[in-house]
Amino acid sequence: MAAERKTARELIETGLSDTERLISQKQYSLAMIKARQTLEYIARSLCRKNGLPEGELIDMVDDLYRQGIITRDSCTHFHKIRMLGEAALQNGDNNAYNASNAYQLLSQEVFAYRSVYSQRPKRGGSSAKRKSGSSGKRYSGPAFEPFDLLKILIPVLAIVLLFSIFRLVTADKKETTAAQTTEASQEAGTGSETSETTAEAQETEAPAPVVTTVYIADKNLNVRTAPSTNADIVVTLPKDTQVDYVSAHNEEWSVINYNGAQAYVATRYLRTEERTE
Repeated sequence: MAAERKTARELIETGLSDTERLISQKQYSLAMIKARQTLEYIARSLCRKNGLPEGELIDMVDDLYRQGIITRDSCTHFHKIRMLGEAALQNGDNNAYNASNAYQLLSQEVFAYRSVYSQRPKRGGSSAKRKSGSSGKRYSGPAFEPFDLLKILIPVLAIVLLFSIFRLVTADKKETTAAQTTEASQEAGTGSETSETTAEAQETEAPAPVVTTVYIADKNLNVRTAPSTNADIVVTLPKDTQVDYVSAHNEEWSVINYNGAQAYVATRYLRTEERTE
């Protein structure tokens, strides 16, 4: 069995080198076919090591993944290399990018294979023991598994994010309640101050009394058309009648309005009174 494992390792190393050489020669289709063939060497070696049945490449890869022999990322790499090789074999795909992709993935898996089988395993043990995982190291694929790290980090980050959102919402509610309370207090205080100010303004701004001078007939008063005792008399007003005084015409006569027209009365027969409104 030791000789068989050594032969398998030699085939795998040679296959990786041949794939690189074919790419450098721009024989991309042959490079992808060689990558698939090398992958099949890896899959068969892992199946023999772990007591799994050998068969079609697709079935061996799925069995290795289901038994936990290879990781999810390695399973994805295996199938990608397999499909690129089959496309080159069946459809003649000669794409340089696809060939380079197949080589890069194969390099990762060969490196993982080396890390697992770099030391000669102990002799002895049955197929059943190897299948149960009691012999050798588990094929872990590439050393770094970002997906496994994300599976741990994502739930932790989600919890931290939810906690932060909860704290922000709680703080906003407290601030809003406090602001509403303060605003209501300020409005209440403002309302009281406004009422007091209005009352004070009303008391302060009460209109001052207006004193008006009125002219009254001190006796029966003749209203004439001109400032002369010879002028026609329009009417004689009874004593204590208030007249619509306009102005003084001279020392003897005053101008008044009577029925919308200007007339004259003797000033000495008028008296004045102060009236408050």
